[in-house]
Amino acid sequence: MGDDRREARLQRVRDGHGHHRVTYIELFFDLVFVFAITQLSHGLLHHLTPLGAFQAALLFLAVWWVWIYTCWITNWLDPERPAVRLLLLALMLAGLVMSMSLPEAFEDKGLTFAIAFVLMQVGRSLFVAWALRRHNARNYRNFLRITAWLAVSGACWIAGGLSEGPQRMALWGLAVAIEFASPSLGFWTPGLGRSTTADWDVEGGHMAERCALFVIIALGETLLMTGATVAELPREAGVLTAFGAAFAASVAMWWIYFDAAAERASRTFASSDDPGKIARLAYTYFHLPLVAGIVVSAVGDELALVHPNGHVDLKTGAVLLAGPALYLAGDLLFRRVTTQRIPRAHVVALAALAALVPAAGALSPALLSVTTSSVLVAVAAAETFWRREAAA
Repeated sequence: MGDDRREARLQRVRDGHGHHRVTYIELFFDLVFVFAITQLSHGLLHHLTPLGAFQAALLFLAVWWVWIYTCWITNWLDPERPAVRLLLLALMLAGLVMSMSLPEAFEDKGLTFAIAFVLMQVGRSLFVAWALRRHNARNYRNFLRITAWLAVSGACWIAGGLSEGPQRMALWGLAVAIEFASPSLGFWTPGLGRSTTADWDVEGGHMAERCALFVIIALGETLLMTGATVAELPREAGVLTAFGAAFAASVAMWWIYFDAAAERASRTFASSDDPGKIARLAYTYFHLPLVAGIVVSAVGDELALVHPNGHVDLKTGAVLLAGPALYLAGDLLFRRVTTQRIPRAHVVALAALAALVPAAGALSPALLSVTTSSVLVAVAAAETFWRREAAA
């Protein structure tokens, strides 16, 4: 009986009114991912090749997967309980080791990265299964399925850490594919069947707020990179132009997501008859390109600041265009799920970015940065105008 009561106390109590606030320990946990995002941005900046981009994408998916899975479990478990708090602190320690390993994950720190990642994924899922075993039968079975899938992908992560070169990339690519596909397959497991989104009784407002805070983390990292770079550069016209464009892009990204879309999506999420479906699509999957767009934009801003003049080379043009495009595509998919509509400003903006591709080489990095930032600002302005027209 004592174990039953202790396990029951680990779960959040839902009263049906409002949503659970994000706790201080959750915000403290997120600090590790500020570091992780910084490591990923710097890694991509210093290895800006097709191979480097592929490697950065694999590592970004791993970092996002660790964070979003932890977001799911704090939706069910109460972070204010000492056992859950200790779990989050243990995950922070492993996450710090994982983040420190990111720059050399494809070199001599591969096994360290893999062990830290697998410990976080499998250890957290086992803890949740234990906490839910007598009090939430559906999600207990669900976390048994999740643990089985994570054990399989974990074997691929560890095997990749023990390998080198192309073998490591292939094994880690397989591991990411397993983890990425498993939610859409309902974590089907022999003997346990598969989950449905109805099993995932998430509290929508809490998860929406957690994901919004991760977007803030990514935007904050972009501003930190911009400020640190400008502080070391001469105050020349090209640098100041690129600086203004970088700041305007960050503001526009914030505006596009937070001015109305995030709150409207949160209300839809909280009142949905199938919140698990929205959590899986809009927040687990479709926030991926949105956050990736912010990270890639930070790299583009850095390149434009350091070399604002001359003609745009291939790698600078690629990141300056890909960053806003990824962000807008992710936000479009996010809104499609949460509002059942496709925002027309996003479609026009994506077409405009595509039209810039053949002309990018004729522009300077600073001017291309101004142009792509202007596209984002135009989206923010158009949506604000249309929304107020509709309200009027």
